[in-house]
Amino acid sequence: MISSPKARLRGVSRGRHYTYNAANLKRPPIALQIWLLSSVVCAAVVILSFARIDVPMALAFWKVGRFLRPLNKAFGATLILSLESAVILVLILARLVRGHISRFGETLAIACVASICAYGINSNVLKVLFGVPTPIEVVHGARHTLNLWMGSGVSSFPSGHMVLAGAFAGVFMRLYRSSIWPLSAVLLLAAGLMVLGDWHFLSDVVSGTFLSVSAGLLAGEWWAVHSDLRP
Repeated sequence: MISSPKARLRGVSRGRHYTYNAANLKRPPIALQIWLLSSVVCAAVVILSFARIDVPMALAFWKVGRFLRPLNKAFGATLILSLESAVILVLILARLVRGHISRFGETLAIACVASICAYGINSNVLKVLFGVPTPIEVVHGARHTLNLWMGSGVSSFPSGHMVLAGAFAGVFMRLYRSSIWPLSAVLLLAAGLMVLGDWHFLSDVVSGTFLSVSAGLLAGEWWAVHSDLRP
């Protein structure tokens, strides 16, 4: 007998019964659908911002940015990377000494690792690939355009600071759902300061935030699956 499209499949996982509808097996998970829709919206915002908004906004906030630029030294990427590396080292030592660390400690370690890795890929691949000049360079005469494979680690697109913060936040958003709104507010504040301080264009912070939060969510999902499979 040929089963109907609405046939239901049953199984058992760790003592829990689950049921699948065969008609839904080919549908992507709702989380993936949301991510795909978000990526389309993000791409549209980045393209529009790059073409129409970035430079006028940078010029409008140029005078304001002079008062915020000292924050760049206080929250430089080198300092943040050093702190994250120190946190990872402390957690590793705690794991070796105590034989275990808390769930929060595990999440913190994964968040720091995801942040460092995302920053490294962004600085050494994406920034080099796109080669977009910084707002300061554009204000002083550089063209706001793509210079493919002519960039460096200090190029503007995507924002390195937002990549650092977004990947870190994404892990916590996945593993601690209650942190989604507070961390979203923090990311929004950080993105606003990046633009107001003329460190980055709007397209830089939007792309950097989306890509890095996606990477953090993926790292958190991997860790959730890994933890669930541990004996």
